[in-house]
Amino acid sequence: MNNFPSIAVIGGGNMANALVSGWLNQGCPASQILIIELSEPLRAQWQARGVNVASGPDSLLSTYAVWVYAVKPQQMREVVLSTRPFIGSDTLVISIAAGISIDSLSTWLGSASEGYSHVVRCMPNTPALVAAGVTGMAAPAALSTSERHLATNLLSAVGQAVWVDSDQSIDAVTALSGSGPAYVFLFLESLIEGAVELGLSAEQARKLALATLAGSTELAIASVDSPSVLRERVTSKGGTTAAALDVFRNNNFTSIVKQAMRAADVRAAELSKEFGN
Repeated sequence: MNNFPSIAVIGGGNMANALVSGWLNQGCPASQILIIELSEPLRAQWQARGVNVASGPDSLLSTYAVWVYAVKPQQMREVVLSTRPFIGSDTLVISIAAGISIDSLSTWLGSASEGYSHVVRCMPNTPALVAAGVTGMAAPAALSTSERHLATNLLSAVGQAVWVDSDQSIDAVTALSGSGPAYVFLFLESLIEGAVELGLSAEQARKLALATLAGSTELAIASVDSPSVLRERVTSKGGTTAAALDVFRNNNFTSIVKQAMRAADVRAAELSKEFGN
């Protein structure tokens, strides 16, 4: 992406690291980035990378065209209200806090009579740390096409970006791709443990499990066929794969996955009620 805007990131943790690394790798000058972070050790780490740092919001924040909130949901209201005095009339605000609705962001950033419409709610995921993330994005209808394009470009620096229609859809994104890496890591853990119990070394099991998952995903991406068709091609009647899949089916594997996703979706909605007022 060329012609990066000036960007202030409020919160300097892991997701901030992923995003900023992506922007720097794509040519954004470090001098155009501000990190606002309470932790002195984290500020020192950021400063060593050449970006601007601050311990809290002040008038300097008003000179940045894009603000990215990268703090925990329970901190968002206090943090947003602390930055509101410095917002411009057309500052593009991007939030990656789980469960914080567009309406809450708009209200906190707006005036007593009118909400703020230049907001984008996002849900990235941790593979963004290796530029392989995917981010769900939603915004008010009033957000301009150019602002949507800018937000897409910024989030695409660490992977793919997908626009959805509403806060409710962002909660579903949270249940799928936001929390999804943890599901995958749990599955990997199980594969590795199972292989070790069958006699492979931990190193052999890890290498085989990681390559199997990565290769299967690449095949699914490259193929025009659905995952169900690809699964059927691996499965011979009466064979080893069929025996394993029978165990999954008999233990309601698909149902368990859906239940887990519903739980994550419900929790995202609860977070909105808890911290979005």
